[in-house]
Amino acid sequence: MIDRQNAILLKFKELYGTSEGVGVTRAPGRVNIIGGHTDYNEGFVLPIAIARDTVVAFKPNGSQELNVHSMALEESGTFPLDAPEMPAEPQWLRYVAGVARVLQDEASLDLGGVDMVVHTTLPVGGGLSSSAALEVSSALALTSAVRVELDRHELARMCMTAENKHAGMRCGVMDQYAALFGEAGSAVRLDCRSMQHELIPCSTDAAKFVVCDTGVRRELGTSEYDERRNECERGVAEAARILTAQPIEALRDLVPGELSALQPELDAVIFKRVRHVVTENARVLDAAKNMRQQNYVALGVLMDASHESLRDDYEVSCEELDTMVEIAWSQRGVYGSRMTGGGFGGCTISLVDAEHVDSFCKNVAVAYEARTGIPPHVYVCAPENGARVIRPAS
Repeated sequence: MIDRQNAILLKFKELYGTSEGVGVTRAPGRVNIIGGHTDYNEGFVLPIAIARDTVVAFKPNGSQELNVHSMALEESGTFPLDAPEMPAEPQWLRYVAGVARVLQDEASLDLGGVDMVVHTTLPVGGGLSSSAALEVSSALALTSAVRVELDRHELARMCMTAENKHAGMRCGVMDQYAALFGEAGSAVRLDCRSMQHELIPCSTDAAKFVVCDTGVRRELGTSEYDERRNECERGVAEAARILTAQPIEALRDLVPGELSALQPELDAVIFKRVRHVVTENARVLDAAKNMRQQNYVALGVLMDASHESLRDDYEVSCEELDTMVEIAWSQRGVYGSRMTGGGFGGCTISLVDAEHVDSFCKNVAVAYEARTGIPPHVYVCAPENGARVIRPAS
């Protein structure tokens, strides 16, 4: 980390003329063990923060402009804090500018101009939440620059609002929350309605999580995301009309036992979307229980069922994700495997017996490249700590 910080500070000095008094923040990516597309339905998720992260070097510049440089893209952008609109280009700047705007509007912060350099080890569009890591690390930099520390629940919500309103992605709060509340050695079982979480001990001695990056970047675009959200909202409206015994405000309010009453009444596609969310919420709760008991066989079965549901009912998988999961399922020592992230590309997450991890990683990589022609990136991950200000600007 020290060598990396030095590289970032050298770039900062090259761009802005000094590295003295520069602050540094860091926010991790996340892997969602189970709970796909449940967060914006006010449901449950079970992510872990991971070591791959986004680091921001920052220093107030005495102006009313944000100057931001991405080392990954070797691209810079400027955003005047009083600008009426989000920047058109570069598009990634909207994540930083959107956070600044929400901090101004909702937290009533009197932000000043800041020079920033961003470095990330997260693959963009890889399903590991690079956007939330950028939002959270930027939010910590901007608030630290004005000597303000906000409640982390509010910060997670505001970063989500920034992505919804200013970056055009109607995501839920899971990614930002995991980046802020992750802890080493634990998964975060988050209730996305109450915005409260429970830390679930996540031992990686006997079994390890392995991320397999398909190398495919068909990221879930706004049109597909909006379509899924609209379908879920239709499902809520129909369920409220059919099941009148209790209020139904989100798919979170349904349980699997009510699906049989809904199926004859719902459009077939809408029913599939509803069935995925309702059964996925139940799987998350079961998964947390089995993780606590270190019942990896049962946890793996739930992960497999989650992938099948995302593939068949929610229809957000793709050929490459399915291929990666099918290869993982065939390996010795694997308990379970599923796609992780929004879908249509990105990564899978597998739970693998520790004794078989090395052979699993090698065999999956070889088999996937043989079948797709794409060399994947396969690596072990473990729960890590959430975002922090490494050092404030002075």
